[in-house]
Amino acid sequence: MSLVRNIARSYRAPGEVVSGLARGDLREPQVLFFALLACGLIFVAQWPGLSRAATLDPSVTFEQRMGGALFAVMFILPLLLYAVAGLLQLMLRMYRPVAGLHVRLAFFWALLAVTPLMLLQGGMSAMLGPQGAVLAFGFVVAGAFLYILGAGLRTVVQITQPSRQDG
Repeated sequence: MSLVRNIARSYRAPGEVVSGLARGDLREPQVLFFALLACGLIFVAQWPGLSRAATLDPSVTFEQRMGGALFAVMFILPLLLYAVAGLLQLMLRMYRPVAGLHVRLAFFWALLAVTPLMLLQGGMSAMLGPQGAVLAFGFVVAGAFLYILGAGLRTVVQITQPSRQDG
């Protein structure tokens, strides 16, 4: 199934999407692609807000703001995502042995699935500025992320069979 259809399906049946991805020919480059694509879309989502901020405060140019955002989102964020995925795997291992690749899949997929909402929030921040509606929509984005992540992690725990080496 296509990436866009899977993202749309993630809001209705996130466990099924993660299960389908995990049961396929899943490899680390595919999971890394999900993380980097999510980071790229998060970077794009910041452009309208950065443009507004540069217009309101010209002491820091738009290009300087873009450079800082590019470094943070495309170079630092992927490293942090892998660290958080590692912590998630350690926490899940207390419950039941799970494959690290599957945990990263559920985590990175949840992040990628909410990027359309992040793009919408970026547009809202450019139009409205730092208003309560933008902050409230941020809670909607966080809730959607946690919903998709929770369903994905439940699916990963169910489909991962413990091996004799883990014991």
